[in-house]
Amino acid sequence: MAMASPCLHTCTVQQPRATLSRIHFLVHFSAILGLLYYRIKHLFQGDVSIVSWSLITIAELIFTFIWLVTQSFRWRPVARSVMPENLPVDTELPGIDVFICTADPIKEPVFEVMNTVLSAMSLDYPPEKLAVYLSDDGGAAVTLYAIKEACGFAMVWVPFCRKYGIKTICPDAFFASFGDDERLMRGNEFKNEEENIKAAYEVFKKNIEKASSVEGSVRMDRPPNIEVIYDNMKNEGGEHKQSKLPLLVYMSRERRPSSPHRFKAGALNALLRVSGVMSNAPYMLVLDCDMYCNDPSSAKQAMCFHLDQNISTSLSYVQFPQTFYNVSKNDIYDAQSRSAYKNKYQGMDGVGGTVCAGTGYYLKKEALYGSPINQDNMTPLFLKAQSEYKWESLLYQSEELLQEAEEKFGASRKFINSVNSLNDQRNGKEILCDEIIDEAKTLASCTFEENTSWGKEIGYSYNSLLESSYTGYLLHSKGWKSVYLYPKRPCFLGCSTIDMKDALVQLMKWASGLVQVGLSKYSPLTYGVMSRMPLVQNMCYAYFMFSHFLSIPCFLYGIVPPLCFLSGTPVFPKVTSPWFALFTTIFLSSLAEHLYEVLSSGGNLRTWWNEQRIWIIKTVTACLFGCLDVLMKWLGVAKANFRLTNKAIDEEKLRKYEKGKFDFQGAKLFMVPLTFLVVFNVVCFIFGMRRLASERNFEEMFGQGFLSFYVLVLSYPILEGLVSKKAK
Repeated sequence: MAMASPCLHTCTVQQPRATLSRIHFLVHFSAILGLLYYRIKHLFQGDVSIVSWSLITIAELIFTFIWLVTQSFRWRPVARSVMPENLPVDTELPGIDVFICTADPIKEPVFEVMNTVLSAMSLDYPPEKLAVYLSDDGGAAVTLYAIKEACGFAMVWVPFCRKYGIKTICPDAFFASFGDDERLMRGNEFKNEEENIKAAYEVFKKNIEKASSVEGSVRMDRPPNIEVIYDNMKNEGGEHKQSKLPLLVYMSRERRPSSPHRFKAGALNALLRVSGVMSNAPYMLVLDCDMYCNDPSSAKQAMCFHLDQNISTSLSYVQFPQTFYNVSKNDIYDAQSRSAYKNKYQGMDGVGGTVCAGTGYYLKKEALYGSPINQDNMTPLFLKAQSEYKWESLLYQSEELLQEAEEKFGASRKFINSVNSLNDQRNGKEILCDEIIDEAKTLASCTFEENTSWGKEIGYSYNSLLESSYTGYLLHSKGWKSVYLYPKRPCFLGCSTIDMKDALVQLMKWASGLVQVGLSKYSPLTYGVMSRMPLVQNMCYAYFMFSHFLSIPCFLYGIVPPLCFLSGTPVFPKVTSPWFALFTTIFLSSLAEHLYEVLSSGGNLRTWWNEQRIWIIKTVTACLFGCLDVLMKWLGVAKANFRLTNKAIDEEKLRKYEKGKFDFQGAKLFMVPLTFLVVFNVVCFIFGMRRLASERNFEEMFGQGFLSFYVLVLSYPILEGLVSKKAK
């Protein structure tokens, strides 16, 4: 009898949370049906203001649809844990390629990017099975110089981390307050080495900052450039085990004004091809340039899922949460995205897999080349490693097969062979000679993808600027699964936005990309329903793609009830009517549901109130502009444009953020609809109260009056920020 494989991970359904959510669903949905009945009944009877009631009914129907798809996250939330101690020995672990993308040395400071590179090189994983690739879409000379300097510092930093079991493997974090716990109970030897390394780090930092002030320009017209910064095969013989470094490669793909650039998706596809002929690991880790590794065990944690034979055949990626080190206690912009990473992602994980967040995920490369269920359509283009034939011998037997493979993957026999041997661990690495470097440059050229399936059937899709989220959606549609792991110690830490402008620009980019997919032929309402994706998981995707349309009902609710309050037209039942209790139930039920989720995920009342406030702000600004952006693209007024979020820290903005003060600087355009709604509500509330005092129709107008008052309470910090801005 064969011995059972050791357990690598556990999955626990959060049953109390799921049960409470289902009970709440029955109560809340019953109340919503009663509300809609009340609206439609009075509209057909004609005893109300047709225009105002019709607009309010449309708003409430949209609210209902979004609320219904939101319930899919609450259906089966799960929590996972891992047991990396049960993994195979290091020599049996598969290879991992780490992909880090940067595009602008000004908006994405080079020094921070190098800290991310150094943290990736310090992962607790066999260095001969680890490769780190930096894609520089800016082609800046300072980035190439900086990665060479980083490699030099890594020769002392990585062995230091391994020798003392350092967990804070990002040097900038380690030498700051984040590394204080690492220094407890250490001897003199550690302290002496730390001082020497810190001195080397200061020299490294000074050199990069000096170079950044001189050579920080982006080159928009350039040939491809591939440089092997450190080849661990060349240095394999003379290194001590602790001194070994992973392969380190710099890539700046070709960029020409006349050729489509494809933004980050193009960079990731180029990295797929370049890594295929250099290290060809079966798995890859994707990191944003400002999202550094905070736990060296993340790779082994991910392998606990990828190496489990019960789920590995259909598992595409393991997603970790995005966690930010600069989030204040107040968190007025909801930078931590608590609702997503502590509620929605766990809920989506329980019904087939969570959305791909774009960073902090370990992906099986095979998933980008075909379907997990019907792998016949991958062969003979994607042969299994267990095949008794080698790719080359098969190609020589059939010119037709070679042509078919080149039409799909491109005219590179070496890359096609790497796809064939992707899962074959018997193939050892070779020293990266000039021939391989030249092949890699060809794979990173503008013309290589012409007339191939890149960005369509294989690799990251070019149909959306949200390349990872959209590609993850397509993977789930093909039948692939994913898992979400939320460990106690954050495996990855990044820098969040700390002002209103950057927060809204980022959300607008997401809203535009998701809405564009939702309205395309790949919509969850059509393509998703007919795919291999479970229905409940498809509803989760529908939420992400259509929730931005909440800007419409929020705008209607911000105009119609206050205007009716001003004119004395009732749109809600009298306080004494039984129907008013129904409206009150829905309002309080929604607040209670949100409060429960906040408190159960470690938040407090302040978190709950901040989320209520920023949700309204973002919905009527960034979400609205995201929808308008899609409309303008559809009309041909605007074209697709990648908006790079500014990662550089402004000290004045940071001080305002830590004090809990909204910073509207640079967000004038975004503030137009919000300012209008706030001022409009103020005017309607003041004059509406005068009318209420004179006519004394308190029972009829209480609903509108309370709603306007609630909006004003939510808007107080916005009014404060706008007034202080005017004063300046």
